[in-house]
Amino acid sequence: MRALQDLASAVEPLTARLPWGGPPPAPTGDLRVRVARLERPVPDVAVLTLVPDRSGDRLPAWQPGHHVDVVLAGGVVRQYSLNGDPRDHARYRIAVRRIPGGTGSGLVHGLTEGATLGLRGPRNAFPFARAERYLFVAGGIGVTPILPMVQAAHRARTPFRLVYTGRSRASMPFLEELPEGADAAVRPDDEYGPPDPARLLEGLTAGTAVYVCGPAPLIEAVRAHAPPGTPVFSERFAPAPITAGAPFEVRLGREGPVVPVAADESALEAVRRVRPRTAYSCRQGFCGTCRVGLLEGEPEHRDRPTGGSPRGAEFALCVSRAGEGERIVIDV
Repeated sequence: MRALQDLASAVEPLTARLPWGGPPPAPTGDLRVRVARLERPVPDVAVLTLVPDRSGDRLPAWQPGHHVDVVLAGGVVRQYSLNGDPRDHARYRIAVRRIPGGTGSGLVHGLTEGATLGLRGPRNAFPFARAERYLFVAGGIGVTPILPMVQAAHRARTPFRLVYTGRSRASMPFLEELPEGADAAVRPDDEYGPPDPARLLEGLTAGTAVYVCGPAPLIEAVRAHAPPGTPVFSERFAPAPITAGAPFEVRLGREGPVVPVAADESALEAVRRVRPRTAYSCRQGFCGTCRVGLLEGEPEHRDRPTGGSPRGAEFALCVSRAGEGERIVIDV
């Protein structure tokens, strides 16, 4: 995920020249919005149209690929992709598939029209950059960030191909919103489920950028079969697995206990073993919920809030790590 954040910074100059928007907007403070419309186009998916709670206000600008932090009841924070029209500054739209046992999705599905929410953002974790042509791959609810990209490419008359898969056609939202011609690339009735990545990427021409969003196995398969040099952009529903990690230690305050962090776990998981109430949300380094002050030590990388000025040394428990055998001290 750190690599994805670095990539987002690298392509920001490119997005400033895109026909579908200017420079990516910086995150804003808390924004109160109201659920103006709630639809359920397919089973288990709630589509919310959000408008400013105060009449006359305008919402911050956004671009395809952006998401917002949604603050729900009890302070629960979840990240959802914006999937409406970026040219419309009067309303946002998000879509949430209900996950059995999922706290965030359960709270969203319990909302009614007229309910108020808090937002933070929009944030750019899935940058949409200029390319000669595109291959879009969406798995299930992964269509939410892909849809505005497809529509933007269509408006710009940039060649693209879309592969949109799901458990069944009845489970796939927004089919009716695909631009003219795009629906032909939706897999036929007898080919639902994960696509064959080798077949999907066969004959991919130079200059094609691949954008994929969906379950982790789909993303990994597309990345593994992409020809060398092909730019592949992705967004996950869950944190990337920790690979090539090393064990280190975290001291909770200058006089607190020392917690060992295994090579294959995050500092957040380790700290929550002794401090179960430690707050967290996205687990991908975006929302800032689990950021704590860094009192001593030098992490391998240090994440700061997106936008704005640095707030001093910080450590994101969900994604930051220290070197092998090292100890850091955090302000908790």
